Amino acid sequence: MTAMQWFFSFLKKYRTTLIIALILLTFTSCLTIINPYISGIIVDDVIKGGHKELLLKLVLLLIITTLIRSVIRYIYLYMFETTSQRMLYTMRDYVYRRFLEEDFSFYNKNRTGDLMSRQTGDMEAIRHFVAFVIYAIYENSLLFVIALVMIFTVDYRLALCMIVVLPLTAITTYKQLRAIKPAFHNIRKHFSSLNTAVQENVSGNRVVKAFAKEDFEIEKFNKENDEYREAELGAAAIWRKYVPIFEFLANSLTFILYLVGGIMVVKGSITIGKLVTVSGYLWMLNNPLRMAGWLANDYQRFVTSVEKIYATVKEEPVIKTPRHAVDNKRFHGEIEFKHVNYRAEDDVILTDINFRILPGQTVGIIGATGSGKSTLMNLLCRFYDVTDGAITIDGINVKDMDLYCLRNNIGMAMQDVFLFSDTIEGNIAYGNPNCTFEEVKEAAKVANADDFIQNMPDGYDTIVGERGMGLSGGQKQRISLARALLKNPSIVILDDTTSAVDMETEAHIQNQLTSLTDRTVFIIAHRISSIKDADVILVVDDGKILEAGNHDSLIAKQGYYYTVFNHQYGEFDKYVRTKQKGGKYNG
Repeated sequence: MTAMQWFFSFLKKYRTTLIIALILLTFTSCLTIINPYISGIIVDDVIKGGHKELLLKLVLLLIITTLIRSVIRYIYLYMFETTSQRMLYTMRDYVYRRFLEEDFSFYNKNRTGDLMSRQTGDMEAIRHFVAFVIYAIYENSLLFVIALVMIFTVDYRLALCMIVVLPLTAITTYKQLRAIKPAFHNIRKHFSSLNTAVQENVSGNRVVKAFAKEDFEIEKFNKENDEYREAELGAAAIWRKYVPIFEFLANSLTFILYLVGGIMVVKGSITIGKLVTVSGYLWMLNNPLRMAGWLANDYQRFVTSVEKIYATVKEEPVIKTPRHAVDNKRFHGEIEFKHVNYRAEDDVILTDINFRILPGQTVGIIGATGSGKSTLMNLLCRFYDVTDGAITIDGINVKDMDLYCLRNNIGMAMQDVFLFSDTIEGNIAYGNPNCTFEEVKEAAKVANADDFIQNMPDGYDTIVGERGMGLSGGQKQRISLARALLKNPSIVILDDTTSAVDMETEAHIQNQLTSLTDRTVFIIAHRISSIKDADVILVVDDGKILEAGNHDSLIAKQGYYYTVFNHQYGEFDKYVRTKQKGGKYNG
């Protein structure tokens, strides 16, 4: 399917409305022949011929014709505008749904600003085409043809003189279309870059201020703004070159008419009334020639926007639900990684990962930054697919499961906490919007968030800023944890969820989590205190599992885990022992 075929797949739903609108437009265009024709009769028969009794009838006919044209024009303009809005609604909804269907790899290579411009500027160019450009091209073409036909009926010699400009107009239009296409592609590219720059700087305003980089960011923005301006001016330079040519060709018709027509009237070849009639049709020739350049611009802008949107939405997600997917409403929670390998492009991320977790067990995962801890959970959720090996839940390969079912059974508190611009209650209830307030509050209590929420001005109705602005890191983490738990999932994943909370709060959360015996819990952490009570602890380093076991068995091995434990607890134990003896600690 081409980009234009994709566009027409949306437009064909409204083809009946558009056909009716075009029929009405055709009717009003045909009515335009009446006024110039009557004007010629008034000159020849009323003014020169002396038939004054015809004047009132002819004037009334002019008025009635004008009123009919005005009413019908209002109707078909309304039809075009409403059709454009309805089609745009359908298309925008489709594109947004496609964005939600895409996987992580899609968002890794597409900037937010680019995707925003697909839904804003590009959509507006398409709406403008449907609402205005379609009928404008058809109407101007129709008027031009009708005017030429009517001038031929008045005097073929005048018509032949005027038709000379047609080849010149066609050649100029073709050249403009070829020249303007790359210019509009350049505009869309720089518009996307400008959108991205604004979005990033508004979202990251706290970082900008923290590093006092306002001047630096203004300079970056000015560069993007300058490039966008130059792209627009580059396109303007093209139509600025061609539009005067169309104006000249349009005005040349007036020159031809009054030069050739005037000579013919003097020689008696035609009457003054016929010259007036042809003069009345002149605007029907002039206007299409003047509009040709502008309509060519609008058409090419539309084509560019359709191509940009289609190029984005035609990308098929790598991660898909299989045709005959297994749809288990509730998992038991038995999880097994079998010889799992994962590579991202040329980078080896995980190598030969093997472990089995029983339902209801708590699993701690510890390791250095970049060791592959979060990747394990991303593969479990099927945000990415394993390169080799298999991941099973309750004996079923995750690749054979319905994606919605799989992820609906997993409650995840991510490392990078994202909160919506909504109430605290709305954020917690995001995964289960039909839950009761009591359920929201209970989840908040488990996450040790209820106390600080109650102390906020509007409690659970407090609106949090974009991405949770106004909340501390620990508060955001606890709300994220409550959101994950409220889903009542079979599997809970806590990705460094307690890194920003104090030890007392962490201890409370750990105690609450131990009560979740009906759920399999994964805890990714850097602090031993977060995972030491887990049933199984996995030590990950450089994409491999170095050690596996519970806290006591790993300490007994005196390996990687033992070393990390001594680094984190050794100084603390020395401090406690010194204080107990009443001495002074100098560590």
